[in-house]
Amino acid sequence: MLVLSRRASESIAFPSIGVTVHLLRINGTVARIGIDAPPELRVLRQELGDAPPQARPAGPSPTHELRNRLSKISLALHLFRRQREAGHPAEAEATLGRVFDALQALDRDAVAALVAPRPAAAGPRPRALLVEDDANERELLAGLLGMNGCECATAADGVEALDYLAAHDRPDVVLLDMRMPRCDGPSTLRAIRAEPRLADLRVFGVSGTPPQEMGVFTGPGGIDGWFPKPLNPHTLWDAVQRCVSSPAASN
Repeated sequence: MLVLSRRASESIAFPSIGVTVHLLRINGTVARIGIDAPPELRVLRQELGDAPPQARPAGPSPTHELRNRLSKISLALHLFRRQREAGHPAEAEATLGRVFDALQALDRDAVAALVAPRPAAAGPRPRALLVEDDANERELLAGLLGMNGCECATAADGVEALDYLAAHDRPDVVLLDMRMPRCDGPSTLRAIRAEPRLADLRVFGVSGTPPQEMGVFTGPGGIDGWFPKPLNPHTLWDAVQRCVSSPAASN
């Protein structure tokens, strides 16, 4: 069980399923909770007491299972709110703990789905440089790429990435996070484009921050593609594979 002390304005993130729970305000016996979630998890975005009924699929499916699990989370959050309003903080705390347990389980299952590889396409193996300052995310994504047949080197920030590119044959693609210490994504991108040997190297932005907020653009002299977090791993892998046959990716 996940047991946490929570204060107003604190958040708990479940990055693999793209869910963040925000404790917005505590006013006496009432706690206001906000949930950020991807569009397909709409049940978590509705006002819990007013959520419209969901149509039941004809048979068992992953979507059906997901809806069942989300329905339980929705009911638990509704119960938590009522318990707080009724002045039962201990029961409310226990209910909220069950909510976080359920979200953690979804998060773990999402990680398991991420590392299920697609069959590798025939031909040369793609070579990628993954630049990501979050060690856990870097390890997870590198492992996923490796299981799909990609040779994946890693760097913790732009400085390490540029050092790697200077000392090794260039990869087919760079997967570049934007917000990093020492040398962030935009600075790394400018340095790559300024180096003649690397100027046409494929660079994909992989970030939770929109490109316009980072001052980067797609096209000549900019990035070659943008993949927002939470990632769709299959879409990213398909793009990486396409880089192998691209003239811009040749050494």
